[in-house]
Amino acid sequence: MSSTFMNTTRDHKFILKEWLDMNTVFNTERFKDGYSVEDLDFILENALKGAKEVVAPSNEDSDKIGAKFENGRVITPQSTKDAYYFIVNNGFAASNVDPDDESALPLSVVWALNEYFIAANPSIQTLWLANSGAAGLIRDFGSKELKKTYLPKMYSGQWSGTMDLTEPNAGSDVGDATTKAIPTDEPGVYLIKGTKCFISGGEQDVTENIIHLVLARIEGAAPGTKGLSLFVVPKYLPDENGNPGEFNDVHCAGIEHKLGHRGSPTCVINFGEEGKCKGFLLGDPPGEDGAGQGMAQMFKMMNEERLMTGLSACALAASAYHNTVEYCRQRIQGRPTTNPKSGRCQIIKHEDIKRMLMFQKAHIEAFRAMAIQTFWWADIENYSSDPEMRKKASIFLAVNTPIVKAYCSDMALQCISEALQCYGGYGFSEEYPIAQIYRDARIYPIWEGTNYIQSMDLVGRKMTMKNGQVFAMWLDHIRQFVEETGNAPGFEKEMALYKDALAKYDEILKIWQGLYAKPGMIQLYATRMLHATGKLWAGKLLLEMALIAQKKIDELGEDHYDYNFYKGKIVSARFFINNIIPEIGTFLQVLKNEDRTCLEIDDNIFGL
Repeated sequence: MSSTFMNTTRDHKFILKEWLDMNTVFNTERFKDGYSVEDLDFILENALKGAKEVVAPSNEDSDKIGAKFENGRVITPQSTKDAYYFIVNNGFAASNVDPDDESALPLSVVWALNEYFIAANPSIQTLWLANSGAAGLIRDFGSKELKKTYLPKMYSGQWSGTMDLTEPNAGSDVGDATTKAIPTDEPGVYLIKGTKCFISGGEQDVTENIIHLVLARIEGAAPGTKGLSLFVVPKYLPDENGNPGEFNDVHCAGIEHKLGHRGSPTCVINFGEEGKCKGFLLGDPPGEDGAGQGMAQMFKMMNEERLMTGLSACALAASAYHNTVEYCRQRIQGRPTTNPKSGRCQIIKHEDIKRMLMFQKAHIEAFRAMAIQTFWWADIENYSSDPEMRKKASIFLAVNTPIVKAYCSDMALQCISEALQCYGGYGFSEEYPIAQIYRDARIYPIWEGTNYIQSMDLVGRKMTMKNGQVFAMWLDHIRQFVEETGNAPGFEKEMALYKDALAKYDEILKIWQGLYAKPGMIQLYATRMLHATGKLWAGKLLLEMALIAQKKIDELGEDHYDYNFYKGKIVSARFFINNIIPEIGTFLQVLKNEDRTCLEIDDNIFGL
């Protein structure tokens, strides 16, 4: 199985150098003495080269050999280890973002280049990506001693990190967790006892130590999510020299046999089977009200992981797309409808193949723009000295995050399905790459909180924050774009369609406000509301980039080597606005119908 998972850095260069204002980030106090926009070509090209030459060859081993569980240990293919250490030793991993390291890159750049590595072998992403969030939690909430002990080796990738939330009987309802934290005589040190499941990289033989970030309830704390606290639980307790020492009673009970990501061990972890598992509290213990700080701390990590998940879905959709374009150029079948007597032709000449390829191209460019722009806002919030910019960044991060996670991962599956369809029967065969890509991508709508949870986060929290003011400010950036560019020459049709969609979205919002008083209705329509919001935002981003591309074409002319790239950006926007944006109007009609079938039916009708 060969895979041309990614064949160019051009779109990433466009996003970082022509669309986003990266100088605003590079000129902050944090980055002003480090890299600049001029370094981006070198950084991106080298990342793609490494992804192709070192990481991509490990993908077949990850899928076909996979992670093995033997005698309580996980064994991974050697190529997985080699790929992991290439990524971390060359400073590409998100876990290398040490705030005190002058060579660190902005998040927007780190995650742009990480798309290449995820596409090259998605199975190993959990080894370096979760480490970023885990290290960040210790950095933000840990004591000086915890930071000194754990951060250097986590930043280097010598140690890896995990997040341990889910339990067999609790699932997404984290508040039902039963893992206990029993105080010891040593302040801040607790004995952890309980079981967590679906822990990516919870046991592996790649790094010399695994640092678990575990949600547990201290004895006497409040029930539900309110009473949870967060603990640093290493597999091996660091010795006096900071090296892995005594085993910390952290046992892997088994790994899952999965649809995809077979090279990534998804583990059941038992803490404290022998009553000796030590956990180190992050932050303060619960107060008199029994409230712990764990969930608030964990969400800081979770939000970065959710953005990572949306970008991962984009990476695999892009991998499928690039493979499919190459296949469609080579596959000879059928005759062109415009000239049947001309002989057999490449299937890329067929109308429906072009439609399916355009569906993928337009959506992937939207996904990528959504994700990288949101990481750009994270850079602004973290490093800008302008309080107004940081305030604006916090709004965009709040609203964007559930959309990036859920809209991108849901729609990426549709893109990959279209890619498989382009292959015909061969797409369903494991001899071609799309079957594995589809299997691997299916986890993303489930990871880091299912997409229904993301939808409820959007409609239940983000749209109602500060009496709706936060979401209104987010929506204003779309209104402002329409006001400023609504008469753009050459885009009259697309702008008219987009204005109409915005008007329909306003109608949706009016109806939506009335649904909060009707039990079950918000929940019933939440996913579709997030999708409608994602389409509106995606359309705006594609139009924005298309206007830049048109300006470039006007300057450079049709003979320029970059003409096809810029023309492609324009075509993506036209396709999306003409074919996808009208679906917002369809959702408006669905809301007007106010169908309550799902709320009123008896559970007993299912399965009959």
